[in-house]
Amino acid sequence: MAAFGIDGVKVGHAEDEKGLTGCTVVLLPPGAKGGVDVRGGAPGTRETDLLDPVNLVEEVHAFVLSGGSAFGLASAVGVVRYLEERGIGFDTGVARVPIVPAAVIYDLAVGDAGARPDAEMGYLACLNAEEDLTRQGNVGAGMGATVGMMLGPANATKGGLGTAFFEGDGLKVLALAVVNAFGDVVDEEGRVLAGARLPGGGFARTESCIEAALGGGGISPLTNTTLGVIVTNARLGKTDVNWVAQRGHNGLARAIVPSHTKLDGDLVFAAATGEVEAAADAVGILGAALMARAVRNAVLHAEGVAGIPAHADLA
Repeated sequence: MAAFGIDGVKVGHAEDEKGLTGCTVVLLPPGAKGGVDVRGGAPGTRETDLLDPVNLVEEVHAFVLSGGSAFGLASAVGVVRYLEERGIGFDTGVARVPIVPAAVIYDLAVGDAGARPDAEMGYLACLNAEEDLTRQGNVGAGMGATVGMMLGPANATKGGLGTAFFEGDGLKVLALAVVNAFGDVVDEEGRVLAGARLPGGGFARTESCIEAALGGGGISPLTNTTLGVIVTNARLGKTDVNWVAQRGHNGLARAIVPSHTKLDGDLVFAAATGEVEAAADAVGILGAALMARAVRNAVLHAEGVAGIPAHADLA
């Protein structure tokens, strides 16, 4: 087991292996501060406005990442129920209301379009939550994820869920990514690891396809999205946590080309649990590097499904 050991933080998954969809939950300890930054043009979200530094609520209790497009936001209801049963939530005087921001990817073109994460799947993901980064690839919200939709689903590569972790001098930073990108995932040298595939073999390189499509047939209308989470044990205010979420998009841009298109709902959540002193700059820089690594891990650990090959099948 690869335990990351940020006190009170657990990651859980639940999935439909036949329908090829799923959800992932990040459970947070009391007092954790949350943030978010949305860069894509097609987001599907819940409760993200609460994370704005100008708004009242300081704490966040869980993040939910889900397949199923907008239908998958229902999985957050199960997470809310799980937390309420345990007395976890923002104290309003008459009830404790769990703060559970959520975001979704579009995976309806893979597997069964009628299979969607629901409240029961969200609840199950909470029951499955643990301090373990071992499970990557076809797990949770990454079950139906694909990469490189420029030439349609038949020519895409399997995406998935990836993680990365840093620990040093008491500071801990965890990054998690659900990679369902319109663009290609590339390594540190710019080589394509997963993306749009040419019918005769090899990768098309999405940016080159876009250049060729200008003034021609245009771009595939299928929607996509990469979701990220950065969690640290640093003591940061709500404004700085939002700043860390912004830096997470630097990591997406390093590993996904192109990223943040109007066909992606790219989003990064962030949370700080307040255990150790650390500069927001340090956390943001580490978070960006870890996010790029998590994106790459997602496709390196993925397995082919429904006729869509993974990186390992093409290497």
